[in-house]
Amino acid sequence: MDSTQIDSNPWTLVMTGATRGIGRVAARHVLAEAPDCHLVLLARGGGPTGFADDFGDVGGRLTIVDADLADMRSTRSAAAAIGWLLDDATLPPLRGLAGNAGIQFVDDQHTTADGLEATFAVNVLAEHVLIGDLADRFTRGSRITITVSDTHFGDLRHNLGMVPAPRWMSPAQLARPGAFGGAPPASGRTAYSTSKLAAVHLVHEWSRRLPDGVEIVSYNPAYVPGTDLTRDAGVVERFANRRMLPVFALMGLLDRVPVAGRRLGDAILGTSSAESGAYLDRGRVAASSAESYDRARELELWEFLEAKRVTLGNVQ
Repeated sequence: MDSTQIDSNPWTLVMTGATRGIGRVAARHVLAEAPDCHLVLLARGGGPTGFADDFGDVGGRLTIVDADLADMRSTRSAAAAIGWLLDDATLPPLRGLAGNAGIQFVDDQHTTADGLEATFAVNVLAEHVLIGDLADRFTRGSRITITVSDTHFGDLRHNLGMVPAPRWMSPAQLARPGAFGGAPPASGRTAYSTSKLAAVHLVHEWSRRLPDGVEIVSYNPAYVPGTDLTRDAGVVERFANRRMLPVFALMGLLDRVPVAGRRLGDAILGTSSAESGAYLDRGRVAASSAESYDRARELELWEFLEAKRVTLGNVQ
């Protein structure tokens, strides 16, 4: 999809991870650049107090749906609610989904309501559930954008030595708390990099399954200092993320939140042409890691996630 395909007909974009950081900037950017877009934000508890008021004049094109992405029943209920709003024409046709929510812990012991390791559940399974539950709602010309991370490369060049390389194992093991040994902070960071590798795999597999006219891409913002992603980290790392690393952004070596957010918004809008399944690195089409291209692994992951989608959180 490119910018010429965003016509004057009203359309709906569903987005997660838009209450803070680059997601919040991206949401505002999309509403400013696409005046016919109605934005549906999934946020736990409806988002922070006064969150919708910050959108000002464009807030009339904003709907907030309560959703806890760490709870598959809540996630599926949110998708069902969106379906009902589409069916009765409260919302215009669905033409986009932006999965930007992501979590990172210092360990791999956090467990969801469904008994799954939280990093995998939110960063991978919830994305699959939303795509799967809304798949038949997307109109021709739709784009699905999943925020990933270059930590999935697992090398010094991309990770600056701060995040261990992903460690792949069967999806059933990845979904189990303690899969990476439990010792902080390495286990939590390994769970994170592995979840982002899984997300790239998921994009590749969905690109082969979505109907013609519906594309999916992964978007890597690279490391963006000043976000809340390290809020569960230690004092030193939180200080570096908030106070020291932003200096590198001012030097152009890293992106600041406003820049990364606008780039995410452009990726969502499809202002740069990209084939379905593509990896967008800070807005440019690039190759993801060599390890990320594994069709057998992608199929195994998709089948595991699909089984979980069907069995967890059924909505009557």
